[in-house]
Amino acid sequence: MTGAGRVAIARIRAEPLDVAAHLAAVDDPRAGAETSFVGRVRDHDPDAGGAVVALEYTAHPDAERVLASLAERAAADHGATVAVSHRVGRLGVGDAAVVIAASSAHRAEAFAACRQLIEDIKRELPVWKRQVEADGTAAWKGIGG
Repeated sequence: MTGAGRVAIARIRAEPLDVAAHLAAVDDPRAGAETSFVGRVRDHDPDAGGAVVALEYTAHPDAERVLASLAERAAADHGATVAVSHRVGRLGVGDAAVVIAASSAHRAEAFAACRQLIEDIKRELPVWKRQVEADGTAAWKGIGG
């Protein structure tokens, strides 16, 4: 598996994310490595005053186009096949907010594609989250936060 890479999935969705579907989308007999990343809602945050009970994600109308561009860049940079989805709406603790799968001929490229993509998402994807605490306190976090 060499070359420019390929994007199998790049979606913004309100429905729960399916890790197995992302892994299946990057399955390739030429790939010697598959990696994945699942970003989940956790019950705490260093900026929170109490327990976190939910995150509410909102996306700009161009977010899916931006996500596809970020996926294309990571795939091309590492000669990998990638599948990525970001969820929007209200997510509870433990829910998957981001799923990334990457495959390549060798593990280094698959890991690098996965890492680049999540870091680029955090910096560049126009998705905002509202963090909700157990006492009802809420705080917005934007791109890069």
